Amino acid sequence: MFDSIAKDLKYQFQKKHSLLGIIIIINVSIFVIINLSYFISWVSPLNIYGFLSEYIFSMNTSWKITMYRPWTIFTTFISHEGFMHILSNMLGLYYFGSIIEEFINSKRLLSLYVLGGFMSSIIVLLICNLIPYFEEHHAPLLGASGAVFAISVAAATIAPDYEFNLILIGPVKIKWIVLVYLFLSFIGTVGSNAAGNIAHLGGAVFGYIYIKQLKNGTDLGKPITRLNEWLSGLFKKKSPIKITYRNNSGSSYSNNSTPDQKEIDEILDKISRSGYESLTKEEKQKLFKASQK
Repeated sequence: MFDSIAKDLKYQFQKKHSLLGIIIIINVSIFVIINLSYFISWVSPLNIYGFLSEYIFSMNTSWKITMYRPWTIFTTFISHEGFMHILSNMLGLYYFGSIIEEFINSKRLLSLYVLGGFMSSIIVLLICNLIPYFEEHHAPLLGASGAVFAISVAAATIAPDYEFNLILIGPVKIKWIVLVYLFLSFIGTVGSNAAGNIAHLGGAVFGYIYIKQLKNGTDLGKPITRLNEWLSGLFKKKSPIKITYRNNSGSSYSNNSTPDQKEIDEILDKISRSGYESLTKEEKQKLFKASQK
């Protein structure tokens, strides 16, 4: 099983247009930094771990503290401490993120991750500071769970009948997997990890809204996509040559032409109704071309 996962991850990292591997690498790198700082702090008088954990990576659920460390609203969803915590989040990110990449492309996966994580942080701050019960339970928030829930709910909204083969259980539709996790997160909002479970639900709500708006023709992640394209353009050489072809009727088209948004929306609707396997070969090719935009 682990050999299969390793091969899948290697494939993701080698894909030219995939951002999934980059997101995983960033999370793992921060995990290593945090745990190295813990080791250094343990064997030396330098409390590097305490500084990084409190001021750089974890977000406090009290707005009075977070307002002086606004960057933690973002750094919290790329940071982990425990091994099982990062393992579960990265596996969820990989499997559900692969579906998002396949159906609506890698750039929108990045938008879902960043905006899902951001919205989960904001929702945690609002609930933990406006509802009296949670005001008494302020604590640091750390982990990518909110962003991962945004991606998993988005995947279940696009392709609810897509199946995962679970160990000892067999094939299970992802809509049921996601519903179980949402239920557990909901009942967990009154437990010791209340803020973390609120983050799950906040990310889930955003993931659902994102896909519904995308089907209506509105891409909420455009600012993130444009920022990513601008940053990528700084390190990419542009080709001065663009090849076009001309058909018999005299009209020309580009060799990298892609289907329009209306066609993609119709394909996504078909997936929601009948599953991915119901697509024709032509529809799958259109979806693949759209994922390369």
